[in-house]
Amino acid sequence: MSAQSIPYKTYLEESELPKNWYNVRADMKNKPAPLLNPGTHQPMTAEELGGVFCADLVAQELDNENRYIPIPQEIVDLYKMYRPSPLVRAYYLEKKLGTPAHIYYKFEGNNTSGSHKLNSAIAQAYYAKKQGLKGVTTETGAGQWGTALSMACSYFDLDCKVFMVKVSYEQKPFRREVMRVYGASVTPSPSMTTDIGKKILEAHPGTTGSLGCAISEAVEVAVKSEGYRYVLGSVLNQVLLHQSVIGLEAKAALDKLGVKPDVIIGCAGGGSNLGGLIAPFMGEKLRGEADYRIVAVEPASCPSFTRGVYAYDFCDTGMVCPLAKMYTLGSDFIPSANHAGGLRYHGMSPILSQLYDDGLMEAVSVEQTKVFEAAELFARVEGTLPAPESSHAIRAAIDEALKCKETGEEKNILFGLTGTGYFDMVAYEKFHEGEMSDYIPTDEELAKYRAMLPKM
Repeated sequence: MSAQSIPYKTYLEESELPKNWYNVRADMKNKPAPLLNPGTHQPMTAEELGGVFCADLVAQELDNENRYIPIPQEIVDLYKMYRPSPLVRAYYLEKKLGTPAHIYYKFEGNNTSGSHKLNSAIAQAYYAKKQGLKGVTTETGAGQWGTALSMACSYFDLDCKVFMVKVSYEQKPFRREVMRVYGASVTPSPSMTTDIGKKILEAHPGTTGSLGCAISEAVEVAVKSEGYRYVLGSVLNQVLLHQSVIGLEAKAALDKLGVKPDVIIGCAGGGSNLGGLIAPFMGEKLRGEADYRIVAVEPASCPSFTRGVYAYDFCDTGMVCPLAKMYTLGSDFIPSANHAGGLRYHGMSPILSQLYDDGLMEAVSVEQTKVFEAAELFARVEGTLPAPESSHAIRAAIDEALKCKETGEEKNILFGLTGTGYFDMVAYEKFHEGEMSDYIPTDEELAKYRAMLPKM
């Protein structure tokens, strides 16, 4: 198919919606390491995990064998409100850069939450309702997950309690108000409403918070509240499973166009978007059916892949959650308050960590001001204001396209546009006012947190 015949936006038909989630673990020779009980250091059992998570989600979390897991029809029906999402050829960005590369992006911002997070939020709320629960608790960093979960809970008439990282709560008031529109309660974290929050504030007075802090508080409330369970928006195996609809749709659309991506790029914080985007492509790579260059892009201010260590660590700052083997900066690590680009988690998905450690993907870190420069360029030429998280992938895609300009290579570049940035205007304002800096943690800082990793 010639470039001239490729439509600007490629939509799949509703009948082409994925009917199954793809479980990449089934094709991994080296499976991700199991979650460990923090007390015994033994693999967490389904019974132990069931005290925190919904039963069906526990089964998905532990399933390393089934390649495809059917998506319940009620979830498929809700997906139809905004899926299939468009695959877009970035003609105007290509022209602006003067590159021979062909740039495609999978756009996940065509729903009110403004991000890909709704894919897993609907699934997790569905299973909570199926189990007869009253409600769920969660954390949120930039606010996309909290927004998505509040929407999903409203669909199923579930109570939703959100602990939002304090710096984001203060910087993004409209994001928290959307959560309240959908019926969620939103608490800045760390807070004085939980024992763990009080402990963190005592140890770190005036802290701006982190996802690790917010997770601790959400888990505490879940286990102490009858009829509640905790749900997570990233990192866990079950979340990457639900997000595989992104990659399945992207691959189906590219296959219809006869296009094979050479480079696949995704932003990486905890791993939900990147893991979902690359899932079917990585599956082909693992099975020896095709090869792709896969690039994770993370912020230089929170560089778990590029400067972290691959080790067992707590998933939360309060050290009450299971231990996960992942690339981590240490559960006590708190990103600079100046970091406004999301992707603030101290660790990376165990699945992605194993794939990275096996050399099946690579990672780069990018500075914040360069991320926002790329975001602004993209908005001006492609017409969509991107989320700061997504803009990490845009930055890397632009850099790849400029390399193609130098070499004359006509590579196909695919990246994930996780959502829109209309609730992130404080960050854009700081960028425009010259108040945004490129804070990068020193080796000494990171060494301090590494020294606090649990002794295994």
